[in-house]
Amino acid sequence: MDKNKNSNKGKYKSIKRQKPSSKVTNIETVRKKAKAKSEKQKRKSNVYYSFLTIVLLFCLAQIGFSAILNISKNISYRAKVVQIKQIRDEAEKKNKKLKREIKEFSSVDSLEAIARNNLKMAGEDEVLILINDKENSEEQQNIKKKKKGIFHNDSNGQ
Repeated sequence: MDKNKNSNKGKYKSIKRQKPSSKVTNIETVRKKAKAKSEKQKRKSNVYYSFLTIVLLFCLAQIGFSAILNISKNISYRAKVVQIKQIRDEAEKKNKKLKREIKEFSSVDSLEAIARNNLKMAGEDEVLILINDKENSEEQQNIKKKKKGIFHNDSNGQ
């Protein structure tokens, strides 16, 4: 029995020595591998999250820039709309005035008045008298000549 005990003890000892040492090394290597793997995954996830953060910041910057641009365009377009409305209102007023004048001038009485004044014509049973003022016409011609020149010279010394 001693032999069996010794042989068993030797077996157990050798088994105990070999197995625990191999288990320890296996467990340690497994732990190291697991740590390395988890660190790689952490690095990958950190890189991934960093990339996503950069992309999101870029998107936010784009959204902010486009919002500011759209607001400024909106303000300028509203100012243009106000200007265009004012121009339209003025054109409508002018159009109404011109329509009224057309109605006034299209009547026979107004056409006669225009013809009498501009064309120096007279109606039936009327006598046309034209008075020419030579003095007034000469003064008007002198004034026109003086206005045409660059330097204004008056006979009064002004």
